[in-house]
Amino acid sequence: MKRLLTFIFLMTLVTNCTREEIIQESLFAAQSFERTINLVESNNFEATFEIPSNIELLESDMVLVYHLVGVDNEGFDIWRLMPDTVFTNDGQQFQYNFEHNFDFVTVFIEAPSTFDFNSLLPGDTLDQTFRIVVLPVDFFNSGVVDVNNMNDVMQYVQ
Repeated sequence: MKRLLTFIFLMTLVTNCTREEIIQESLFAAQSFERTINLVESNNFEATFEIPSNIELLESDMVLVYHLVGVDNEGFDIWRLMPDTVFTNDGQQFQYNFEHNFDFVTVFIEAPSTFDFNSLLPGDTLDQTFRIVVLPVDFFNSGVVDVNNMNDVMQYVQ
């Protein structure tokens, strides 16, 4: 009987808290950093950079990369979650994509074997800004955070 009452008490406590309240009260927080890089042919249209040592990356954490694609009419940055598909003026397409391990993030241009890399414009390869967010898996699994909306994610960044 005592176990049943304890179980009922805990279920009442949990159901009276929203997921967002539980997440906000947890000790977890997302961490982020930005890099502006050049993706040039001599480096196979990729760039690798180190995850700063002050960012703790656990095996269960998610690493999300957002690409700065412009600025809106009000002066706010426009970010897209990667992979980010781009269509060229001549009807081809490529993606900005990434991979990571515990120490490094590599951002690269990925395209079909038929893609003509000569069609890339300087605006496609030079001074590209990326924001890397390390997100504890508890945030992602909570359903509270919309990872496709960087502004939503950034509310949880310390």
